[in-house]
Amino acid sequence: MPVRRAARLLGWAMAAVAMLGTAVCADAQEKKIKIGVVFDLTGPLAGGGSELEYLGAKIMLDHFVKTGVEGYKVEAVYADAQSKPDVAINESVRLLEQEKVDLLLGFFSSAQCVPVAARVEQLKKFMWMTTCISSGVFENKNYKYVFRPQASGDQFGLMTMDFIAQNSMSKFGKEPKDLRVAIIHEDGAYGVDVSKGNEAGAKKAGFNVVLKEGYSATAPDLSALVTKLKRAKPDVIFHTGYNPDITLLFRQAREQGLKFGAIVGHGAGYGVYEKLKEGLGPDANYLIDIDPISIWLAKPEGLDPKLLPVIKMVGEEFDKLKPGVAIRSAHVGIAASNTYVFLNDVLPRAIKKYGGVDPDALRKAAMDTDLPEGGTMLGFGVKFYGEGTTYAGQNERSFPVVIQYIDDKSYVVWPKSQAQRDAVLPLPAGTTYSYK
Repeated sequence: MPVRRAARLLGWAMAAVAMLGTAVCADAQEKKIKIGVVFDLTGPLAGGGSELEYLGAKIMLDHFVKTGVEGYKVEAVYADAQSKPDVAINESVRLLEQEKVDLLLGFFSSAQCVPVAARVEQLKKFMWMTTCISSGVFENKNYKYVFRPQASGDQFGLMTMDFIAQNSMSKFGKEPKDLRVAIIHEDGAYGVDVSKGNEAGAKKAGFNVVLKEGYSATAPDLSALVTKLKRAKPDVIFHTGYNPDITLLFRQAREQGLKFGAIVGHGAGYGVYEKLKEGLGPDANYLIDIDPISIWLAKPEGLDPKLLPVIKMVGEEFDKLKPGVAIRSAHVGIAASNTYVFLNDVLPRAIKKYGGVDPDALRKAAMDTDLPEGGTMLGFGVKFYGEGTTYAGQNERSFPVVIQYIDDKSYVVWPKSQAQRDAVLPLPAGTTYSYK
């Protein structure tokens, strides 16, 4: 064979190998998972906790964008639900059908989660909810593609009632049957669900429920509700609200001279201390809230040691984004932790065991999740109820805790296994709403 011809053939062969190698590399580089992330960045829900949830999720997603997962590039596409259920639905469908995301993650409002979950299941796509709590998302729906590691609303309502029942005699000097309680709530899916847990817990404790009433979270005036509360004279008010409505309630309560022994909030606006302090000033002191534990309050000895540097990283990144915040909101850690469970546990399994990131691979990987207590930054474990159960897709191992804000710090006060200090009950004499 002539030398020139041999050289040409060798050159073509080398070029072919190079092209093949380039194609293989390009194919490897194109392996990615595209995640649609939906939170409320504008509207009343943004300040009620959704923006902080978004930050927690984003901090974790940004971390995995840098590292990838099992050879897959992680790409996040963000959308603003604008505090409106119809926008949440439309943005979710847009992300799935136009942006071609592989799954949806996030969602702060239960009023959005309920309809979006139904639509996602209909489309046979995958949804991972970090935040919303309504039991109505799952109850008797038998979803296959919708999962939530977060605690559910009925747990919130039941636990706060148990907390007060266990402190009724020692703190208020009354047997539970003699304790007067009021249950008030915003009338969306979130508030209604928590109030059902409150009712069930009140019945179990034997409380004297003197008022139960819902209201619109966007109501411009809550003075009529305050008047009813004044007539009912509750020892304890159990309140489920967002943010503007909480501020409005307290302002009108102060104007009308409402007095009570304690007010117990249930997540959302009560989980954003900076907003409470901004709207209520010193009256934010001694407020009580129930939420999954702040990842910065969880007892380190009860957590998987591998989680401790992750918690530190989330805190440092949050401090860069929000310097000078007195209390890192539990909302940040909730989204960060629940996002981490997906990216660190579910996604690697879907890729390695089930061959990719399609909805069925993600679903099977989620159903295999089996994290013990202490296996998440929030302290609880993760195991999802399976098909054919009442709450298929809900984490059966999740639980919230009760915290109290005291002198610009937050403390876990219930359950006793997690408590950092004893609760201050009732409100100290001399404070604005104290009935002492």
